[in-house]
Amino acid sequence: MKFDSILAEINGFGKFQITLVLIQIISRITLPCHFLLNNFMAAVPAHHCNIDALDDGAVFGNLTLDQKLAVGVPVEWDGTPSSCRMFSEPRYEYVSGSNSSEGTFAVQCQNGWVYDNSTFKSTLATEWDLVCSRKGLNKATATIFFIGVMVGAPAFGFLSDRFGRRPLLLVSYLSSLMFAVLSAFSTSYVMFVILRFFTGMSLAGLSIIAYVLNVEWFSIERRTFSGVIISLDWTIGNWILVGIAYFVNEWRKLILAVSSPLVLSVIAWRWLPESARWLVAKGKADAAHHYITKCASMNNRSKCMATIPPEILLEAAETECGDEKYSFVDLFRTPNIRKLAICSGIVWYGVAFTYYGISLNITGFGLNPYLTQFIFAFIEMPMKIGIYYILEKVGRKHGQMGSLLLTGLCLFINMFVSKDKWIARTVVAVLGKSMSEASFTIMYLYTTELYPTVVRQNGLGYTSFLARLGVSISPLIMLLEDVWHPLPAATYCAVAVGSGLVAWLLPETLNTRMPEFIEDIEKPRRQSPRKKEIQ
Repeated sequence: MKFDSILAEINGFGKFQITLVLIQIISRITLPCHFLLNNFMAAVPAHHCNIDALDDGAVFGNLTLDQKLAVGVPVEWDGTPSSCRMFSEPRYEYVSGSNSSEGTFAVQCQNGWVYDNSTFKSTLATEWDLVCSRKGLNKATATIFFIGVMVGAPAFGFLSDRFGRRPLLLVSYLSSLMFAVLSAFSTSYVMFVILRFFTGMSLAGLSIIAYVLNVEWFSIERRTFSGVIISLDWTIGNWILVGIAYFVNEWRKLILAVSSPLVLSVIAWRWLPESARWLVAKGKADAAHHYITKCASMNNRSKCMATIPPEILLEAAETECGDEKYSFVDLFRTPNIRKLAICSGIVWYGVAFTYYGISLNITGFGLNPYLTQFIFAFIEMPMKIGIYYILEKVGRKHGQMGSLLLTGLCLFINMFVSKDKWIARTVVAVLGKSMSEASFTIMYLYTTELYPTVVRQNGLGYTSFLARLGVSISPLIMLLEDVWHPLPAATYCAVAVGSGLVAWLLPETLNTRMPEFIEDIEKPRRQSPRKKEIQ
């Protein structure tokens, strides 16, 4: 008896599944808070060189702030004070008409910077002066964090396929909480980025395991709904991030605030079930029967258990799985799964690269960063509701391809909209952000359905590795605007379109059984009974 048939008997969408999703919400809302934390934690407020050293005590001390800036700091092409340069000597002729400073010239800031603290009380940039020639270090904090996620994803994927979803989730909860708290007390930039690396590595487990654990407990007919519902955790976390960041404008306290839900997650972990689908695939029939019985009881289907004794599960597990162990190598052994791994990896890279290219550039649209982040978060809810109906009507493959191509189109349009037209730029950016969010939502569900149970976490770990590789590079692409201003947008656009075309090579999974073993995808997928009835 296939596991999907068992779920159909005991109700694949009941009180048990709802409880599982609600417990997981507590931990999953921390993901966007940490993944998008750099928008606030690493924000660069308005700043200019510290010109106090120019004070000669005669005239300078009697000037207003605007006058001091006029005589001490050159202006940029748009008339604003330079952020990175100062005059070697005060140019008093700007306020007095004298020519006493004719020989002065602009130099790099010599005595640090003065920051505008009206929006952010403290950030990484103000803490360690990560501006001007050191702005690359500020961008690198996001890159190093996502390198940690990139390393952690395949590690947690392999371990959770080997030892189970539930114990590795606890490891992820505890390690994420520990490294996040330690990073908030960092005494140097080097210490901070090291701890952020390990925070990202730990959160990778939560990112991929929680999603798979949820989807593996839903029936075929409810899988699309489950994928969309689970993705709403990200939207809720996005809203929470905006609220917390608005009221907590010190970066150390902000890290502690967004990490606090993990304390509740550790407590609630005791009520999380193991994946019975994984237990069956691993030949642990008695443990699987325990959780299936619990599910049937909560869903008021206890009578159905009379037809599902442990012997049936044990027989299926022994005949189909045995003691064989699987690893990442199995993702490339046979033709179909090799094609699947290569194509899904490319698509994941493009999805993550473009999503974070938009999401980590909220200051580029001329609005307050809190307002931009709120708009980005607000658009996600109606978009995800629409995605549910799109997935049910057109399927995963066409939905994935269409969302990526539309993301590329929005990025292309914004290349030709000037920055002074901030309303138009923001509208197009919001549409692009919603399409990139749609591609992320679809791809998580799509990947979970594509890979067999025995290597599902390995597959998700592998694709997450490639996704985080894209995310790690994505923030640094913004530095290319110093070469050619439209180059970052052109790069994001090209990647979105290219990965969208690759999505065409993936098989459709709408209303098909989730494969249990690698052999299942080396033959045509079977449609669900519901689909056959419809036809």
